[in-house]
Amino acid sequence: MSASFDVSKIVGEFEGSRKATQYPFVTLSYAQSIDGSIATRQRTPLDLSGAASMRMTHELRAIHDAILVGIGTILADNPELTVRLVRGDNPQPVIIDSTLRFPMESKLLKSQKMPWIATTNLITGTRVHALREAGCRILKFKPNDQGKVPLPDLLSTLRQAGIQRVMVEGGASVITSFLEQRLANLVIITIAPRFVGGLNAISSGMTASLEIESPVYSKLDRDLVVWGKLT
Repeated sequence: MSASFDVSKIVGEFEGSRKATQYPFVTLSYAQSIDGSIATRQRTPLDLSGAASMRMTHELRAIHDAILVGIGTILADNPELTVRLVRGDNPQPVIIDSTLRFPMESKLLKSQKMPWIATTNLITGTRVHALREAGCRILKFKPNDQGKVPLPDLLSTLRQAGIQRVMVEGGASVITSFLEQRLANLVIITIAPRFVGGLNAISSGMTASLEIESPVYSKLDRDLVVWGKLT
């Protein structure tokens, strides 16, 4: 099914139709090449999105309370995670960093909204103190069986902190975890007409087989955007 792309309307409709939950509304959104790559094999970032789909991404950021990425994205891209191409407030940056590798030179430490960093309660020491002194909020959780931050606990904590909408942008391990655990209420994927042969958006260890229910698509300049909820 093809449709025009009004992100505010789409998010509102999906949010209004979901059942009551203790978690924020989660939009999983990322850009990939036509062969599923989000980065090169050397893990260097790719400029995949065209102008229209990049603007769409910033519109999504503007209507979400928080933007969530993994520490791999911070280390590889050093992103700002702000709203720049449209009018709107910047979302609260939330970083999943189970072993607390967050760099002190990150651009996020110069932003108006200092990052919230989710790590495990096994992490102590000078780095915790230094990041707190820099203005970061450190969220500690009992690690799951894989030694990582448990996503359901993190989402519950964000909801308790007043976060109603979360936009998840990546990277691959975070995308895969949200899909496997069925924690995304809405999936929006931008597909660029390029072949890259790089790092896939979905890790090879994913065990679940998922589908987008009644997928809808829209063409934004050269890119194709597909969205819907998971079955």
